[in-house]
Amino acid sequence: MTTILLTLLGIALFVLGLLVSIAWHELGHLTTAKMFGIRVPQYMVGFGPTIWSRKKGETEYGIKAIPAGGYIRMIGMFPPGADGRIEARSTSPWRGMIEDARSAAYEELEPGDEKRLFYTRKPWKRVIVMFAGPFMNLVLAVALFVGVCMTFGMEKQTTEVAGVQKCVFKQSDDAGDRDACPKAQQTSPGYVAGLREGDVITAFDGEPMKDWNTLSERIRANPGPAVITVERDGRELTLHPVLVRNEVLKKDADGEPVRGQYVTAGYLGFAAKSVIEPLSLGESVDRMGDMVENGVESLIALPSKVPDLWDAAFGDGERKDDSPVGVVGTARISGEVMNLDMPTQSIVAFFLLIMATFNLSLFLFNMLPLLPLDGGHIAGALWESLRRNIAKVFRRPDPGPFDVAKLMPVAYVVAGIFICFTLLVLVADVVNPVKIT
Repeated sequence: MTTILLTLLGIALFVLGLLVSIAWHELGHLTTAKMFGIRVPQYMVGFGPTIWSRKKGETEYGIKAIPAGGYIRMIGMFPPGADGRIEARSTSPWRGMIEDARSAAYEELEPGDEKRLFYTRKPWKRVIVMFAGPFMNLVLAVALFVGVCMTFGMEKQTTEVAGVQKCVFKQSDDAGDRDACPKAQQTSPGYVAGLREGDVITAFDGEPMKDWNTLSERIRANPGPAVITVERDGRELTLHPVLVRNEVLKKDADGEPVRGQYVTAGYLGFAAKSVIEPLSLGESVDRMGDMVENGVESLIALPSKVPDLWDAAFGDGERKDDSPVGVVGTARISGEVMNLDMPTQSIVAFFLLIMATFNLSLFLFNMLPLLPLDGGHIAGALWESLRRNIAKVFRRPDPGPFDVAKLMPVAYVVAGIFICFTLLVLVADVVNPVKIT
């Protein structure tokens, strides 16, 4: 019963965090739109039926039933057609999409709004309005992530020995029972040299070792005889292991293991002890930079994940732990977090990191230069600015505002792809979820 209640609490907290993230995103659009004099009739968190709303001034603020997004409605998102009309019906389905979008942008037009239309603002102002939403998510992601790093701390490997392996195992092999060595298995250099749990490695070949990454690199780069200085029970000892070559995980430029990629390097055969320590502001920002880089790489890799997702959802494929996770999957993970056997502050930190990752994903996803995403409107405004400046340089007539509405057929296709991908992730999250435990 307690497990169920904690799971429901985790899911409820995630839904609350989701609503806050959406509201925060739309607040960026709202404040900048009003700052530039654009009329905003609606500010809504969620989609579907309205469950609560209140009108303040000229804007209706409300919450809708489905917490899967949000929006603000700005007057005049698209310029009038070439004939100057806002609405003109057409038998062409593609043309109909364009005209429907243009008509919706003016459906709440009131007297005096002619000078308060979105499309009449200079391109740089429109860029700010559309960028402000994703930027708010980025601000929240940075604040949460850096805050966790500097207060709760992050896991960091040290030069203290947490355990010594008896045998040499390739890291690509199944872990199995690594305490039981087959007769033909080579004994690990660390075990032979007398390395023990609790030893702190202070020097390698006479060079002081103050952090794990430096020690790891020295071990990897120097197979063969080595001199290792350790501190044990307040005494300094010197060990003489002969490092062997072994298959180990590849490391990236930041010293982090690269999942599924292996190299042959020097091997000692011990596990480093991990501790959780608060990071400095500089270290936290560096970690945030790594998080952004990983997020960009994950976004680029999304198309390549579709076959594995399909197999996980409709076949007997394994759901990989780096598989894309949707709102349902993230809510499920949040429920699992609440049941982890960890101190309360660690659970809080874990949950905040989930929300930081979610907000970073919202930022990166919305910055894609595709309609109906914010990045698509930003791209349209930048293109308009470019062609107007080119016309000015070559003394050509002003081409006028770029009609983003003409891209609506493409936007529907993109939206359709997004919906299909979201449904695929949803099915995978339900039938074959990613589990942190």
